[in-house]
Amino acid sequence: MTTDRRETYERFKALHERPGIFTIPNPWNAGTARVLSGLGFEALATTSAGYALSVGRRDSFGALTRDEVLANAREIVEATDLPVSADLEEGFGPRPEDCAETIRRAAEVGLVGGSIEDATGDPADPIFPFGHAVERIEAASEAAKDLPFLLTARAESFLYGRPDLDDTIARLQAFSKAGAHVLYAPGLPDLESIRAICQAVDKPVNVVMGLNLSRYTLEDLEGAGVKRVSVGGAFARAALGAFLSAAREVRERGSFTFAEAAVPDADVGAFMSQRKRP
Repeated sequence: MTTDRRETYERFKALHERPGIFTIPNPWNAGTARVLSGLGFEALATTSAGYALSVGRRDSFGALTRDEVLANAREIVEATDLPVSADLEEGFGPRPEDCAETIRRAAEVGLVGGSIEDATGDPADPIFPFGHAVERIEAASEAAKDLPFLLTARAESFLYGRPDLDDTIARLQAFSKAGAHVLYAPGLPDLESIRAICQAVDKPVNVVMGLNLSRYTLEDLEGAGVKRVSVGGAFARAALGAFLSAAREVRERGSFTFAEAAVPDADVGAFMSQRKRP
């Protein structure tokens, strides 16, 4: 590991250890990474949903390969001096060895963190059995130790029609014992369930906003015990919403008033690099 990469990892780790909550927004390419860096955020996380939209794919299992996801992550890492964590989906394979290999390859592109989830990609059986899910996190954790790398373990049941809070808590507790550094259960329905998870586990908890919890503020989430807040694909979908609105105006009304709300070129340029691609 280079000194720069170690320093970046230490900065990322320190965000999780200091008092208070922090946000880790999700760029989907180098340009959006530069904008978020310029706005003063302290760390970034990739989004498989946002990246899938940008290349004309649906955000679903098998839509993106490991090579594609890591190539996108590398571009984001190279666009910023901030620590970057990655959405590594289910580890790009069902075996514990697949998860370990994904963590090692993620570190090679400059990532200092990443998440592994317990979803299978099989609609008939969407969540890995408890024991196998834990084994996968154990393997990922073992791979992360020597890098170093901050591992986030995700319990996905609430996203797949299995809203069992007790099982989610049990999985997160087991993932913590298996070596995960951050715990994450997307799709939780309310602040009470978030608070219950934060009180039941011994590691920092990530919560994603922009799915179904937009009514809560950072202050609300901090009060519930949350350490880290991401937005997943919400920024990408918000950008697509503005694009759709502008395109529909031109197509359906033949007018161009959307341009009045467009960001001036000078403002955009202030965030971007003048360096040519090699």
